[in-house]
Amino acid sequence: MENNVKGKVVAITGAGSGIGEATALLLAAGGAKVVLGARRTNRLEALAARITAAGGKAAYLQTDVKRRDDMTQLVAFACEHYGQLDVLISNAGVGPISPLDELRVEDWDDMIDINIKGMLYGIAAALPVFRKQGSGHFVNIASTAGHRVVPTMAVYAGTKFAVRAISEGLRQEAGDKLRITIISPGFIHTDFAESMTNPGIKAQMLEQRDKIAIPPDAIARAIAFAIAQPANVDVGEIVVRPTAQA
Repeated sequence: MENNVKGKVVAITGAGSGIGEATALLLAAGGAKVVLGARRTNRLEALAARITAAGGKAAYLQTDVKRRDDMTQLVAFACEHYGQLDVLISNAGVGPISPLDELRVEDWDDMIDINIKGMLYGIAAALPVFRKQGSGHFVNIASTAGHRVVPTMAVYAGTKFAVRAISEGLRQEAGDKLRITIISPGFIHTDFAESMTNPGIKAQMLEQRDKIAIPPDAIARAIAFAIAQPANVDVGEIVVRPTAQA
């Protein structure tokens, strides 16, 4: 991994915890320069300090992916700080799942704004940079819910189907210089359930997580694998789930 990751500038949204944090640590250990974006600056500051103390390179910027200006600023910050941007990992996501009958419209809005529009704002910010450079890699985090719809997950699954559809459309338009990878995690041991507003479903998800979830490092390794490939190799999608997940 090190040879093809070393020196790359990688921006990561949702970097304050979970998959984003694990990915930042792994890539920085491999010699990448990571640019951390998330809403909680205290988490970003602590993570950047941890990476720097281990001899890595990290910078951070408070970023709310629901705001297009924030994504524009994150990409610009990466380019100004390190001179280029090689990879954008759109990892920020929420999943306040619930039955449609509960009409939790604000939760639906959050999932659409963060999971879909947040990724699109990243594409809008980074695509011109990648075109100008003549290279670049989008890594978009979807979900196994983007492959299979189950009760209570209609809207969440819809957003993750959209991530996969938009990513595939981008891949087809990208030409031979840009790469697009979809990563679809299953149950991962993160604080994902904290966004859930239905107490019963939240409790069920936490119980299931504690039974079968795999650590975020499993997804970080999949992301690193895709990034580390030679420039002429585009890894289209990787699905990573617990062996015990149905």
